[in-house]
Amino acid sequence: MTRKQFIATTCLGLLLLLAGVAAFLPQNHPEAQPNAFEPADLAWMLSASGLVLLMTPGLAFFYGGMVSKRNVISTMLQSFIALGVISVLWYVVGFSLAFGDSIGGVIGNPLTFFMFNNVGTAAHPRLAPNLPLVLFAAFQLKFAIITPALISGAFAERIRFWGYLLFMCLFSLLIYCPLAHWTWHPDGFLLKWGVLDFAGGTVVHISAGFAALAGALALGRRHSHLEGHTHVPPNVPFILIGTGLLWFGWFGFNAGSALAANATAVQAFFTTHLASAAAMLTWMLIEAVRGQRPSAAGAAIGAVVGLVAITPAAGYVSYGPALFIGVVSAAISAGAVDLKNRTTLDDTLDVFPCHGVGGIVGMILTAIFAKEGGLATTGSWTLLLHHFGALAFISVFTFGGSYLLYKITNVLIPIRVNATHEADGLDLSQHGETVLPAPQEELLITEPRFMMRA
Repeated sequence: MTRKQFIATTCLGLLLLLAGVAAFLPQNHPEAQPNAFEPADLAWMLSASGLVLLMTPGLAFFYGGMVSKRNVISTMLQSFIALGVISVLWYVVGFSLAFGDSIGGVIGNPLTFFMFNNVGTAAHPRLAPNLPLVLFAAFQLKFAIITPALISGAFAERIRFWGYLLFMCLFSLLIYCPLAHWTWHPDGFLLKWGVLDFAGGTVVHISAGFAALAGALALGRRHSHLEGHTHVPPNVPFILIGTGLLWFGWFGFNAGSALAANATAVQAFFTTHLASAAAMLTWMLIEAVRGQRPSAAGAAIGAVVGLVAITPAAGYVSYGPALFIGVVSAAISAGAVDLKNRTTLDDTLDVFPCHGVGGIVGMILTAIFAKEGGLATTGSWTLLLHHFGALAFISVFTFGGSYLLYKITNVLIPIRVNATHEADGLDLSQHGETVLPAPQEELLITEPRFMMRA
């Protein structure tokens, strides 16, 4: 039995055991009383959950269009597989760690909602009193899914699939869930400190950005990067399709974080769109100022950076500041990408310059323009200072913790492919699939024998 077969056999055994326990373990799922909720809230949050779920396939297309033709399938699968892995982890213990009864404001009690015990259609009085708890859990799940998928862009074209799966599990449980608890749980210490993160600028994008930076350093540079090959996105239509899906899904991401069909959701909906539009235009104009031709890929990247930056602020700022956030975030991220390209850092798809830096810009500008407590709106420095302090703490935690998890993963399962597999491409070496056309002789062999040749 090979190492891969042993790992797969072990995982299958654990999944079968889990399925058996889930089927027969006595559990309590409280049911809501008839007419307990506003139908509009239910309809909107079901829709928002679906929109956020759509972002992960959108990310797969976005990333898949940027990598070499030998790595398209593997890169897209690294996003898609999170739908399966993180969903099961969230059901078992992830939701409890993020939103279970708080232990000192640091982590949730893993037994509170273990295997979704005590999760049903009834509301939770503190987490979301106007929604079924299971709907709140499903909505939050979608954020947990896309975060490790975002990280995968940093080490695309060189990570071993099984190592990636292990890192994804460790990151979700040990980095993402504590950070979500600190920021979004009513007793989380960052929330009590006054830190504002409306929809995940800190929890999702800054954490993914620093984990991506740690991953690029831990896995090292690709051989093509060492040899100085220029990376040109080979499938721009995929990038545009992915951007469209992300932009569409982001309305659920941000407006859905109001957790109701209300005025805050409407506010977040439009600020999200305006910031992204402004960032897209800014990125294209920067390309033109540099003497480059405005590119479709650049427009797409700019739009995504704007979406990232407005995420922590979407429900807290007005329309003018949203436009400002889009312009400034695109300019700073474009500069960060240019700076990265002058170094030896091999962040394949610029996850840190776009998601990490974009999230940081958004977090700082949230503290400046927030309607309540913002420096520009109230003249108070308190919120901004708290955000700077939280940013420093979160950066160290996510970067240091992620780097340690890469090293632990590498001890258990080698995390980087060998030189031959990297040269062949991960599509073939990791999955036995390819988007490349088969060699001519292979086509002739597989041609139906009853067809006459010319």
